[in-house]
Order: sequence, then C-alpha cells, then structure tokens
Amino acid sequence: MSALFSSFRLKDVTLRNRIAVPPMCQYMAENGVPNDWHQTHYSSIARGGAGLVIVEATAVAPEGRITPHCTGLWNNEQFEAFKPIVKSIKKGGAVAGIQIAHAGRKASANRPWDGDQHIDQDAASGWETIAPSAVPFGANLPRTPTAMSKADIQRVQGDFVKSAERARDLGFEWLELHFAHGYLGQSFFSPLSNRRDDEYGGSFANRARFLVETVRAVRQVWPQNLPLTARFGVIEFDGNDEEQLKESVELTKLLKAEGLDFLSVSISFSTPEANIPWAPGFTASLAERIRSGADIPVASAWGLGEPEIAEKAVADKQMDIVMVGRAHLANPHWPYHAAKVLKVKDPSWVLPAPYAHWLERY
Repeated sequence: MSALFSSFRLKDVTLRNRIAVPPMCQYMAENGVPNDWHQTHYSSIARGGAGLVIVEATAVAPEGRITPHCTGLWNNEQFEAFKPIVKSIKKGGAVAGIQIAHAGRKASANRPWDGDQHIDQDAASGWETIAPSAVPFGANLPRTPTAMSKADIQRVQGDFVKSAERARDLGFEWLELHFAHGYLGQSFFSPLSNRRDDEYGGSFANRARFLVETVRAVRQVWPQNLPLTARFGVIEFDGNDEEQLKESVELTKLLKAEGLDFLSVSISFSTPEANIPWAPGFTASLAERIRSGADIPVASAWGLGEPEIAEKAVADKQMDIVMVGRAHLANPHWPYHAAKVLKVKDPSWVLPAPYAHWLERY
C-alpha cells in the first residue's frame, strides 16, 4: 500500500490521498476578481486526482496584493466570482482550500513576466506598502515601506478575519494563513525585517505577537470542525539555522495553542541574500523537525515532484501530506502518473471516468 495514496483526515475533512496542490499565484485577476482563467485552472487540477487544492494567495485588502493582478477576498464582487471555483474544485473530488494573505513590503510589484520589480512610485497602478518597520526588502523590491501603527495592525488583523468569514461562507473547507516568504506575517517574526521597539518587536514573544493574535482572531470565526492552517517560513538560510528552527518550533506550539491545526513548512525568504540549498525534497527534514518538535501535522513543498521522493516523505513520517506544485502545472493528472510509478493497484480510480476509459482500457 502506498503511503502517498492513503487517505488523511483532519478535523471533519478527509483527503482522498496525501497529495495537495499548494497555492501558486496566477497573476491573472483584475481588481482582485477571479475569472475564467482561474475557473479552468482550478477545475482541471482538482479533476486530476489531488486530495487537496489550495487557491492561490488571495489578498485580504487591496494593499495586500503582491501585484495588481492578484486575487482578493475583501468585497462581494470577489466573493461571487469565487463561488463557481469552489464548486468546481469540489466537483473534481478534491477538498477546496484557500490561502489568505497580505504581501506587506513585497506588495505593489509587477508580475514576474513583466519585470517582478516594484511598480514605479509615480505609476497609477502602484500603491504605498506597509510593514512592521520601514525596512525595504532590497534587490528588485527596493521601496521603503511605511511602518505600521498599532491601528494599522488591528485593521489588517480585522481584514484577515473578514476574509476568513467570506472563505467560510463560500464553502472552503481548508483555510491557510500566509505567514511565509517575506510577506507581512513573516516580516513581523523575522528580526531581519522587524526593528520595532514596542510590544510587536524585539523579543521572541513580541515578534510572534502579530501571528499569534491573528490566528486567535481567525479561529473565532473559522468553524471548529474545519482545519485552520498556516504556511510559515521556518528558516532564513542566513547562517542562524539552528536558532531559527528552535524559534519556529516554539512559535508553532504557540499557534497550535490558539487553534492552529496544521502547518505548511516553507522558507522565510526575508532577505534576497539567503543561501538556499536547493535540492529535491530538501525541506523534508525541516518539516520533520517541526512535526516532531511541535507535535502537529505538517506538509511541505519544494522539489517533491518525483513520485518516489513524495512517497518517501510520507512513508518516513517526515510530513503528513506533500505539496506538489509545478509538477501539477506540467501535468494536472500528476497523481495518476505517481500512482503508475509507485505501482498502485488499479490507478484508474485517480482519473475521471472518460479519461480512465481511454488510458486504462487500450
């Protein structure tokens, strides 16, 4: 029996296998509103056999978008446009999840294929960015953000709550808070970006406060029987790896105490100078460290697109589910490919009936 193709239950949600499609920004929305592109994209991937499909980073406020073309969930027009997408993911047999996010100092950028840099300060398409401190990211994102006041902090936390309520009412069953990749949540926790001298900066407890409070507030409106999860960068790869991993374990324990059910283990990306040791499945050991240290189910991404690597990560209990992103873009039926490689008996069940008919019969 393949570990990758065993079911996974968390709260009242059961995934048909341990394969998840992580959030992958499409940068195709207008005014935060998803469209036909998103409908086709998500329905095809859900139909491909994954157990969980998580909709891309969806901003909780206009200034929280990475680019002007990111999806949002702060108004009714966006809410209505998401309805058929949620329906199509479920019809495809996958659990429908969504990641809600605020890009912080990395916001107001051009799309990757349009330059991937901050939009010109004077351009009508750009906007002012906010962050814990007035510290620019650097490299292609040099704009200095405005340091957030406490009123700003409370407003953004309220935006997370409102977006969570909309996600709940849309019928999403898996909510992921984006606390990774140098965006706002990560920026509060990282001393590389947080230079505050109030109760939201300095000590471990203070740097964790924004994340802890946000999880606590969202948990109050997100159904108790559905998974509340987060994606968090547990390591900077800046030479202080062991200290950061220890802090990440402690932070995860705090978030778990506030009602977090699951953590997607990722990289911090708080600095463009990070020396990331890219390799197939290189985050598996990091995920295992968080899983065992904080006693919480986890996932991870990055280099898990080879079926044997994904299978080993689950079988060795390094993670509970695997996030397979780019491989799903190349082949929306990647789970069927993985089932064939791993010699899963009768893998046709992974496919929709018309596809199984042609691929398995002849």
